[in-house]
Amino acid sequence: MRSRGNTPEQLTLPLSRGWGGARSGAGRRPSPGRRSMPHRKRGLRFKNQPLHVTMCSLVRPLRSRFVFPTVREAIAKANRQQSGAFRVCEFSVQEDHIHLLVEATTPLALARGMRGLALRIALALNRLLFRRGPVFADRWHGRPLTSPREVRNALVYVLANFRKHREASSGEAGEWDVFSSAPYFRGFREFGGEAPCARMDDAVPRALAPPDRSPVLPASTWLLREGWRRYGLISLDEEPRQERGPRGLR
Repeated sequence: MRSRGNTPEQLTLPLSRGWGGARSGAGRRPSPGRRSMPHRKRGLRFKNQPLHVTMCSLVRPLRSRFVFPTVREAIAKANRQQSGAFRVCEFSVQEDHIHLLVEATTPLALARGMRGLALRIALALNRLLFRRGPVFADRWHGRPLTSPREVRNALVYVLANFRKHREASSGEAGEWDVFSSAPYFRGFREFGGEAPCARMDDAVPRALAPPDRSPVLPASTWLLREGWRRYGLISLDEEPRQERGPRGLR
């Protein structure tokens, strides 16, 4: 029997310093190749600000006559379904990633809009290519555009992004990217603010199945609709500047 006068003592256990805990070099080693997007809360603001969004794809090449029309149609359908709270205003499709200029009324609208767009593109591509599994390799990367100059730089970056990749089949001076929304863009200096497809019947080659109407929607924010024009219309010869984004994407 234990005596009533004895008070029990709290025993201490020695803690090992060999494993666990925060320390230099801890954690899983990064995989080779393109670095993944960190899973942290996105600090984005939405009041009257468009966003530059990048989506990385496991399916390649997206930039082909066989695949591109399916991606473009998926963007058009997403716009027709969610034009009130979320819209894609401009886009360009590269070999393994997609650049978008989007608008959203709230963080929830952005999350739902991007999730719906990614799902729509994935289902369409899997159906087209008779495959299963994920299409996008990582979380999308988004950056708000807060000034007229920043929006203009982003427009050049997205619409002329094919010049950074220097494709042999396209990228000559004075041309627009047919694997993007450039044929429907009303901000080129050479066209006086009109869209190339409004003046030329062959602005989109027949091999890319030209749609009956524009796959993108007009901007609703002042910055993307009018503000960027303070610095002049965009020339077809302009080169995109380097922008912040996921490592390995341009």
